[in-house]
Amino acid sequence: MSDHLTRAALDAAERGWHVFPIRPGMKRPPALHGKDACTGTGPCASGHLTWEQRATTDPDRIRVAWSRAPFNVGIATGPSGLVVVDLDKPKGQKNKGSSDAPSGAATFAALCERAGHPVPDTYRVRTASGGEHLYFTAPDDVRLTNTARTVGELVDTRAWGGYVVAPGSTTAAGAYEALCGPVAASLPAWLQSILEPDPRVPQAPSVAITGQSRRYADVALASEARNVAMAQVGKREATLFRAARALGRFVAWGDVPRHVVELALQEGGEAAGLSASECRSTLRSALNWSIAHNQNRRGEA
Repeated sequence: MSDHLTRAALDAAERGWHVFPIRPGMKRPPALHGKDACTGTGPCASGHLTWEQRATTDPDRIRVAWSRAPFNVGIATGPSGLVVVDLDKPKGQKNKGSSDAPSGAATFAALCERAGHPVPDTYRVRTASGGEHLYFTAPDDVRLTNTARTVGELVDTRAWGGYVVAPGSTTAAGAYEALCGPVAASLPAWLQSILEPDPRVPQAPSVAITGQSRRYADVALASEARNVAMAQVGKREATLFRAARALGRFVAWGDVPRHVVELALQEGGEAAGLSASECRSTLRSALNWSIAHNQNRRGEA
């Protein structure tokens, strides 16, 4: 088993993916010391290094690490230049029962269809729970981080600050197996637009923050509605989604009524060629998410 896992780690490293050991038979946590237990020696001689910083493609370091125990293999997605989409299954399906809830794979396929593209042909891994990991090469011009349910229910992503378990690893729930697609495809532009962090709202003195934010909200609303109306085929729904998520904060802060945002973006989406029902569905989910995650204005407790 140690030889098998060593080979799995070396295979990942040959692809340029940075690996680190995970506790045997588990998917977490990393089998590396934490900050409190750091002795300040070896790779940490100049200061404690996290598991993400110690992940490596060096075959000699890999052989030494995996000679100590049958560690599972973790791939640090950020240093590896990867964005991995994690398509999970509803809890009932994980236990081989039935569930009426759509799986992450079904949700992702529907999003691809609505974006005007097929599900990308890329490197895939079946997870121990029966879900899937889709590997994509990360864009060079933006630093993406992990997300949870931002894309959709049971659809998470791993990038900087995250990792995935490599094929060849095994847990009590099952094995991680490579399925198809020998190469990781580039991250689709429509998906990147959803994952990119929202622009930061300019900070303002607390005594004037309400008035300034309302003026900023008016400008942002006009700009986002214009961007949605001018969105090209293949990017329309993603543009609408990002616009609603960006503007939802102003609804949460009381700077602009929700119905005003919905009306402006609904008109923009339909002008771009989306159907009324597609606009309503996208606006509802994106605004609900943004409002729930922006209850406190930046600078407030």
